[in-house]
Amino acid sequence: MQYIAAAIAIFGASIGAAYGNGQVISKTIESMTRQPEMSGQLRTTMFIGVGMIEAVPILGVVVALLLIFI
Repeated sequence: MQYIAAAIAIFGASIGAAYGNGQVISKTIESMTRQPEMSGQLRTTMFIGVGMIEAVPILGVVVALLLIFI
C-alpha cells in the first residue's frame, strides 16, 4: 500500500504542477500580446510563479520517499 500511496502522491503533484504551469504561461502570453511594452516585467513575474509552482512536485517526491522508506 505504501507504493500505491507514493505513486498517487507523485501523480497528483505532477498533474497539479503541469496544469498550474500551463495556466501561468498561457495567461502570461495572453497578457504579452495585449500589452507588448510590459513583456519584460511579465516574463520576470512568470518565471517567479513557475518556480513557485515547481516546488509542489518536489514536495510530492519528498512525501513519496517518506511513504516508501518510513
